[in-house]
Amino acid sequence: MEHEKIVVGLDIGTTKICAIVGRKNEFGKLEVLGMGKAESEGVVKGIVFNIDKTVYAIEKAIKEASDQSGIDIGVVNVGIAGQHIKSFVQHGGITRSSKEDEITVDDIERLTQDMYRMVVPPGSQIIHVMPQDYMVDYEEGIKEPVGMSGVRLEADFHVITAQTNAINNIHKCVRKAGLEIEDLILEPLASSLAVLSDEEKEAGVCLIDIGGGTTDIAIFYDNIIRHSAVIPFGGNIVTNDIKQGLMVLQQQAERLKTSFGRAIAEEANANEIVAIPGIRNRDTKEISVKNLSNIIQARMEEIIEMAHSEIIASGYENRLAGGIVITGGGAQLANLKQLVEYMTGMDTRVGYPNEHLGKGKVEIVKSPMYATAVGLVLSGFRSLDEREDRYKEAREVIRTVKAKKPVSMPSSSKNFFNDILTKTKSLLIDDLNDKNEY
Repeated sequence: MEHEKIVVGLDIGTTKICAIVGRKNEFGKLEVLGMGKAESEGVVKGIVFNIDKTVYAIEKAIKEASDQSGIDIGVVNVGIAGQHIKSFVQHGGITRSSKEDEITVDDIERLTQDMYRMVVPPGSQIIHVMPQDYMVDYEEGIKEPVGMSGVRLEADFHVITAQTNAINNIHKCVRKAGLEIEDLILEPLASSLAVLSDEEKEAGVCLIDIGGGTTDIAIFYDNIIRHSAVIPFGGNIVTNDIKQGLMVLQQQAERLKTSFGRAIAEEANANEIVAIPGIRNRDTKEISVKNLSNIIQARMEEIIEMAHSEIIASGYENRLAGGIVITGGGAQLANLKQLVEYMTGMDTRVGYPNEHLGKGKVEIVKSPMYATAVGLVLSGFRSLDEREDRYKEAREVIRTVKAKKPVSMPSSSKNFFNDILTKTKSLLIDDLNDKNEY
């Protein structure tokens, strides 16, 4: 195992902090070796507000995952979310020195790195620059320009920024927990790796990740990220509505939501009553499941309406043949799929992070609430943009070719053929020696 690549995903969420350890098996599937989680008390709406409490929860989750997997964890992939996340499309371009030479992977890399140097609002920092469509000598709609000839190389980029303070606080928490960050990844992009298929991304799909503090949106079309957004409402605000509307404790409200709540009140039985213990020897309190579901439906309709507005604003509403995929802890709410379909008119399914999972020690990770954590592990093996994987392979081939020393051409033909014979003889001897070793 010491020669295998091990990746750890750390999801610092509003309700829980989760660490997952994984590796690729012989079939190319993700095998989960261990998982740890802890209650998140220092995070509000995806932003770290209490360093010490967050560090304690990270240490607890990491220790549990380390003990279960037998892996000494030192480096993690971390997710980032929150209302401070902003995204926009920016056009960029470079001028190449020659139109005769083919566009190379290095040209693509130079264009992308130029975008990281663009000016952003004070207090913000670029976390992702993802190319959409390229343009070569003003010819539009090119997905992969490598190998083409041209002088002017341009592209539209999906740029995602985050508050510098929020990023620094995450880094501070992770370092205080004795860890280093390999990559900082926007959470809906990580979730998309876990729950979306390549066919859905190509056909067009909207991912709605309903977490505890936020609801994250990611829209894909033609296998490329087209739009992303963060809505500052999640499952916790539904719990707070239940707490205030029914005058119960926070824990009781959460349990009522998960055990008896429905996203469509009409589906609830009007005669069903739930009795909960009273406070300090007071009488038990009877709660109508119908009233409970009415409270839940009102808030979920608001969240879905805001998500639908983001789909419309993206301009891809009528091009999403894959419809909507809902994931995250909030996706487990009964009848939510039907409510989303009713309000948006789009086909909807619940996204489970088992698209790329193989057999592992921990089966609970197949729940939608662990989609982000699983995606953070997958991001260690796969790029957010599939084209980047091909570019990496191309770079390795170029490095391998450059590493080989070229054979110089001798001045005379006689010396040339003698040189070839000598080299051939040497290669044959080396080949025989290799076979003898086996």
